[in-house]
Amino acid sequence: MSDQDVAIEEQPAGAPSHPQVGWTTRVGRFVRPRRRWCLGTRLVVTATVAWLLFLVAHLLASGRTSLWAPVDLIPPLLFLAVPALLMAVAPLARPVRWRILSLLLVAVLLGAGRSGVNYATLWHTPPPAPPGAVTVAAWNTEFWDQDWRTAEGDRFSPGFYDHLRALDADVYLLTEYLYVDTEAGDLLAQGWGAHDLAMRIDKLAELRRTFPGYQIAVSGHQLTLSRFPIVRQRGLDIRPWLPANQRTIPEHMRQWPEGYTVETLRTDVDVHGKIVSFYDGHVSQPPLEWRLLDAESRRDNLNRVQRREASYRAIRADIATNRNPVVLAGDLNTSPAMGIGRLIPEGLVDQTPALSSLYPATYRYGPAELWRIDWMYTTPDVTVHGYELPDAAGLSDHRAQRVVLSVS
Repeated sequence: MSDQDVAIEEQPAGAPSHPQVGWTTRVGRFVRPRRRWCLGTRLVVTATVAWLLFLVAHLLASGRTSLWAPVDLIPPLLFLAVPALLMAVAPLARPVRWRILSLLLVAVLLGAGRSGVNYATLWHTPPPAPPGAVTVAAWNTEFWDQDWRTAEGDRFSPGFYDHLRALDADVYLLTEYLYVDTEAGDLLAQGWGAHDLAMRIDKLAELRRTFPGYQIAVSGHQLTLSRFPIVRQRGLDIRPWLPANQRTIPEHMRQWPEGYTVETLRTDVDVHGKIVSFYDGHVSQPPLEWRLLDAESRRDNLNRVQRREASYRAIRADIATNRNPVVLAGDLNTSPAMGIGRLIPEGLVDQTPALSSLYPATYRYGPAELWRIDWMYTTPDVTVHGYELPDAAGLSDHRAQRVVLSVS
């Protein structure tokens, strides 16, 4: 028999024939072979992992780097809408659907606070107002009574002061007490700030006729009207917190320096014998430039972020040394999605739960009210008894904030 000869064992006639069992076949009895995921599963898994990575990156980067600033402009409601949509299609990923649903639940928990949903309104009921409660109205007037959007050129809203009076407040915290240069008004759509195109106005005579007995405080384009005595007022200068390249007042603002240096007006008011500090704030617009491959665009975004941070830090520094009850209200140009909100002064109470709306929106773009950028904060010794967002009646792209409060 040669080396190549093969011995074949003869089987008895009628014996069953068994295929040879190799090593891989024996292992296969214990390990279930993995089937290739279908297209639907791959898409759901990819989208879920991508959203979770984006969410973590947003929580880490938002409000901490100007490179992330354009992403801050996403609609806050997406932080709930995206995982909800993925949950709806998660059954398509049958082999891993429970793992996907677990990841999406984590995404919901991480993003819920950035969504702008007012969960607390479901269980919070403001206490009834006591005698002597104070009504406060805060409103970004969008260039006072100037109709700068009209194609006919400058016109002025005859019902503006009637609308102000209809808010029926004891204290008014008003911003954009200015006009805009309408010959260059289209630059606002390109991201220019109000101070770049601002025109100083003097409407004190009209205000005194409309609100007899009220006292007036003005700094920059912030104005406070108070039925109670004003005992002290000052604009918060943001220059100590600005980088050196932004501290110099632009040439066109030299005749009105507060229009550049002040974004919050502090007014101390004697309310029934107790001094209350009202902070009328209007933080600069967020960066609007998306072309981050362009060095000039990155520099513009950085300058805007630095100005916004300086405005917040000026408020924080002043409130940190203020022992009076505090009300901070106005257009903070900060949506719930933006991490810069971490600079809100510590110890202040967000009064959002007193609103009846589940998704309060204050900013209108065209026909749609998109999200909220106007806020009301107080110290714990201020109690809010009612909070509403009156419509602007076409006079502004912001709703007003109207609050009934008392001080303990």
